[in-house]
Amino acid sequence: MATVRVVLRKKKNKAGRFPISIRITKDRKSSYLNTGQYIDIKFWDEKNRNVRKSHPNSKVLNNFIITKVAEANDKVLKSEMKTEYQTVSEIKNKIVVTKGLDFFAVAEMHLQNLKNRNKHHQYDTELGRLKKFKEFLCKDSLPFNRLNVTVLKKFETHLLHTKNLSPRTVVNYLILIRTIFNLAISESITDRGLYPFGKGKMTIRIPEAQKIGFTADEIQILENAQGITEAQQKAIHIWLVSFYFAGIRIGDVLQLKWSDFNDGRLLYRMNKNSKLVSLKIPEKAIEIFDFYKDNSSYNELVFPQLKGTNLNDTEEISKRTQSITRNLNRRLKIATKQLGIKKNISMHIARHSFGNISGDKIPIQMLQKLYRHSSVTTTIRYQANFIHKDADDALDSVVNF
Repeated sequence: MATVRVVLRKKKNKAGRFPISIRITKDRKSSYLNTGQYIDIKFWDEKNRNVRKSHPNSKVLNNFIITKVAEANDKVLKSEMKTEYQTVSEIKNKIVVTKGLDFFAVAEMHLQNLKNRNKHHQYDTELGRLKKFKEFLCKDSLPFNRLNVTVLKKFETHLLHTKNLSPRTVVNYLILIRTIFNLAISESITDRGLYPFGKGKMTIRIPEAQKIGFTADEIQILENAQGITEAQQKAIHIWLVSFYFAGIRIGDVLQLKWSDFNDGRLLYRMNKNSKLVSLKIPEKAIEIFDFYKDNSSYNELVFPQLKGTNLNDTEEISKRTQSITRNLNRRLKIATKQLGIKKNISMHIARHSFGNISGDKIPIQMLQKLYRHSSVTTTIRYQANFIHKDADDALDSVVNF
């Protein structure tokens, strides 16, 4: 009777990883089927013959192993039921193992990586995009050799013309697919020769987005707002605090504690990239904070929206922040309409407004620090949306004669 077992073979690939294989043994002779999966030897549990939990994608890989061993056992059993004797090589040749994980299995690895890094909002967004990709394909599996330029272009057309999504949103779908393909290559799951992106293949061009911020006059209207509801006023308070601190993100504003303020400065760690931030507290911000201080204790949240939320549960915070942001944006839109401001507003516009008013008044290196950008190139590209003086002067020099 032939036996089936999963093993980690000791012949490593160019990346230094070892292949997970299925070994078929009969009459003391063995033959091997490569699953297409490679891992570092430190992640292999020889005793239990599976991937250790310390591997970031252990769950996906172990489910894959269980499935493939079950498929091999099924084929072996059917082969052994035949009357004529079959060698181990003959049995192996009748077993077709699909090498490697398919696109959606690697997508699960990508999503799990996001969860492990507490990127819950990104997880929810990209899970939704992958569901739409599955719906378009009308299938739950997609081998990497079937994910080609033709499929990608059809999907792009479907999103643009059937789903009526904006070009920038469509680009986000394609970037996600590319990210998952890159993960598959880096994990030795698929071959780089199958890569459908790049010159002469599927190119991703990020369309320029129009970033419009408020002017100083418009912000003064918000600061002096009258005749609006208390809920709308509180939404404006949060928006203004974001603006006063160079456009800090809504998730960071909502999690500010009184203990983050010391010696006239705000000291906090950004949720997006864990960077430490130290900023002077503007007088205008102090006026808003005084409105919320009352009998609050040192370690309490400044703003009440997240009170009652488990601040140690990053997933719960992410979901609550998304819901709160939607409500704040709705109240901001109603308030600005009543105040006669015609521009669109959202919490993120606070960041654009800081960029719009700063224009070319502040040295780019200082703006990089205020924006908390890792690269000055990112700052230059962002601030270019708000610097118009040179172009305006050039235009005037030609047409004003």
